[in-house]
Amino acid sequence: MTGTHKAYGVEVPEPLPPELTLAYGPHERHRVDFWRAPAADGAAPLLFFVHGGAWRAGDKALDTGYWKQAFFPGRGMALASTNYRLVPGATVEQQAEDAAAALREVLDQAGELGIDPQRVVLLGHSAGAHLVTLLGTDERWLCGAGLSFDNLAGVIGNDGACYHVPHQLEGVPEQWRGAFIEAFGDDPERQRRLSPTCNAGGSNAPHFLLLHMPHRADGGIKQAHDLADAVRAMGSTARVVQVDASLEHGHHELNLWLGRPGHGTTEAMELWLAEVLGA
Repeated sequence: MTGTHKAYGVEVPEPLPPELTLAYGPHERHRVDFWRAPAADGAAPLLFFVHGGAWRAGDKALDTGYWKQAFFPGRGMALASTNYRLVPGATVEQQAEDAAAALREVLDQAGELGIDPQRVVLLGHSAGAHLVTLLGTDERWLCGAGLSFDNLAGVIGNDGACYHVPHQLEGVPEQWRGAFIEAFGDDPERQRRLSPTCNAGGSNAPHFLLLHMPHRADGGIKQAHDLADAVRAMGSTARVVQVDASLEHGHHELNLWLGRPGHGTTEAMELWLAEVLGA
């Protein structure tokens, strides 16, 4: 293990540098980091991570963190972590386009990178969980990048927000409301178009894992269960898992400690990955 630093008030090991960074577009945030799976037997599954930050902040390096970088390659999975353009300079629609384009860039180099392009799991935390579940329920974002649900083995949403944007706005504490309005505006139709639960009435990614902490004041737990119900109704599998976390830093701990041995997020994910990928 490397040295440590504080992220969001949580003491965590220093991140491991990526093997390479790929550019998937002209903007300075059109960059995706990659870690190979050295122990993989043949082409490796890919865990593709999308960071959080209320759609207006966050970074692929800090939010990936040491534990993911050690956990996934150590178990025969390649890891990618992408940046995307941020609100207010970009829209949430453009963020979904960016995430899909970044995934396409990685999969275009699947042979060189040792990746199996048919065994891809999307993982997102917070706003990133919203973006990956949006990609997993509305195929137009993947199709716009020349991909489809056939490229996805599953989607992991880690303590996500805005699986149903109008419901989020109904339950969100007033001090957080501005961030959601900045991202999604006040048009109910646009809010529904950008809600994974509202898009889940057709085809979807085949498998979902939705993690959440036990203390949320914004309706996020119900939203996770509602999204799970919506994708199950269309034939996908979905599992919702509550993970213990501290009151002070729980939301960030669920991300920063994902991959840490013995942590609830890691245990839930290991079990799910074994069933979905055999990993």
